[in-house]
Amino acid sequence: MGAIKLRDTTIEVIKNLPQGCTLEEIMYEINLTAQVLEGLKDSEEGNTISTESLLKKIDKWRQK
Repeated sequence: MGAIKLRDTTIEVIKNLPQGCTLEEIMYEINLTAQVLEGLKDSEEGNTISTESLLKKIDKWRQK
């Protein structure tokens, strides 16, 4: 993920938050934005797994 894209997107997200929002809300939005951008980058690079594979992994985790 490009640092500039993350920075610019984060600035836009903060600008769109309501005036009285808390620091916790700001941090949540920044973290969410970073995760979405990272997920989009992974998708573009083909670093994904199928839903079926994911569900199998979750089932294994639950059995432990």
